[in-house]
Amino acid sequence: MNRTQDLSRRSVLAGAAGAVGTLAVTPLARAADAERSASGGRIQQSVSKWCYNRKLEYEELCRHAAHIGYKAIDLIGREDWPTAKKYGLIASMCPGSGSIAKGWNRREHHAQQIDEMKKNIDLTAEAGFPNVICFSGNRDGQSDEEGIRNCIEGLKQVVGYAEKKGVTICMEYLNSKVDHKDYAFDHMAYGVAIAKGIGSERFGILYDIYHAQIMEGDIIRTIRENHAYIKHYHTGGNPGRNEIDETQEIYYPAIMRAIVETGYRGFVGQEFVPKHDPVKALEDAFRICDV
Repeated sequence: MNRTQDLSRRSVLAGAAGAVGTLAVTPLARAADAERSASGGRIQQSVSKWCYNRKLEYEELCRHAAHIGYKAIDLIGREDWPTAKKYGLIASMCPGSGSIAKGWNRREHHAQQIDEMKKNIDLTAEAGFPNVICFSGNRDGQSDEEGIRNCIEGLKQVVGYAEKKGVTICMEYLNSKVDHKDYAFDHMAYGVAIAKGIGSERFGILYDIYHAQIMEGDIIRTIRENHAYIKHYHTGGNPGRNEIDETQEIYYPAIMRAIVETGYRGFVGQEFVPKHDPVKALEDAFRICDV
């Protein structure tokens, strides 16, 4: 049962109880209200468009997402923003600069990425959206120390611009074991070092729980110790990057509660590829993470 169905069921029960007597329903209604305020609705959820490209038309994805209770669509460019807005959704993660393989860890990429990042910050700020994405790039024989130093040097040239525009730059943690061979930011210490070196509230980490589980695990401890540097989250089932249900090894309700306990107010983006009914997957994921 999804949350909307649950609320409807409670309304029917409350109405039936009211026919018996007001004194009988009031404690139950208060208990239900207390339960909702104590548990659900504390996570802002979004869903990544690319995961549904072969399952749902984009407008259908927006329509279902809004109906279920999602607040945003993740990883969409400006051509997709009008459709999201049509359904009362925002873009929770927008294009920033570079690519997974060619990121900020190489000085020869800086000039192009600075220009690209500033243009995308402008577009994102004008639309009223919160975040843009960026990447470390691949190692290609580079030491972590050099890569971190270069990322700090390059991103410091745009973070002031992001501060003025009220947009947050998020660098994504990806695994180099299964999906993105040789990617540099494949362990939390790499991203934390960059965030500390930049020292701005407008730069931080996109902590992808699926990727982090593959590389390091220890998800809840990592969140608790490094939450000050995390600006966005992604989900995904492991192994397989499919539904975040009982078929995989990550227990998301506990992780979501840990995120809430840090005081986080940003978005958690569902970024798994559904194997089965896509709408049911959207509903189930929302319920699992609605702590």
